[in-house]
Amino acid sequence: MRINRALRFGVGAIALALAVSACGGGDDKSGLENAKDGKLTVGIKFDQPGLGLRNKDGSFSGFDVEVAKYVGEKLGVKPENIEFKEAPSAQRETLIENGQVDFVVATYSINDKRKEKVDFAGPYFVAGQSLLVKADNTDITGAESLTGNKKLCSVKGSTPAQNVKDKYAKDVQLQEFDTYSLCVEALRNGSVDAVTTDDIILAGFAAQSPGQLKVVGKPFTTENYGIGVKKGDTEIRGQINDAIEAMIADGSWTKAFTSTVGSSGYPVPQPPTVNRY
Repeated sequence: MRINRALRFGVGAIALALAVSACGGGDDKSGLENAKDGKLTVGIKFDQPGLGLRNKDGSFSGFDVEVAKYVGEKLGVKPENIEFKEAPSAQRETLIENGQVDFVVATYSINDKRKEKVDFAGPYFVAGQSLLVKADNTDITGAESLTGNKKLCSVKGSTPAQNVKDKYAKDVQLQEFDTYSLCVEALRNGSVDAVTTDDIILAGFAAQSPGQLKVVGKPFTTENYGIGVKKGDTEIRGQINDAIEAMIADGSWTKAFTSTVGSSGYPVPQPPTVNRY
């Protein structure tokens, strides 16, 4: 009796394991295999205006979205067959490693720590830390002008605000919120004097409120935005690099930037050079 029960349990466990394996088989496909099937899942930000934003009607807009669509088409996938999945900063590597997305286009700075877990195509944009202020502000022109106990906002767990305090304005008062949208609201109501993070992210918020906010000062860091792919998948990385170069060469890169972030008054920058590392 005990042997039979154990045998039945063992057979049942094997059957369950096979069923789970079969259900998860789709995650084992590479990005290019999914593209050949005519579909892609791409990770983007859902809360960054001008870059990656989920609109009230369920559609998506922003420069990262346009880059993702262009790359998708070069891989043979129509824009309507791309599923956009939210990729919060802390979850980007996990989404790629687990096969939940085929690639990530989400203000994703290339650095050595991240390259231990994922590979990058690009860069497709070079950003830099800057400042967002009210449009009528004439006192703040750059990081060095944040003196006199001015209040500076950034998000919890990030380094931009502390970077300003350490290197440019020791007496600046730091204010932290959970999201940049809360920082921007604090800027609008006068609770803080400036918001700091990457200039293109700030330009996106400025574009959302034309005439009310502006980006000031020259960038004082360098952030190379890449498209994250699964570690070791050199084939898709190479094809995405080809797509980025094509987007720059045929003018689509400039057109996409102008139609998304450009309304903020932020000048169209020089397109980056793709690194074939």
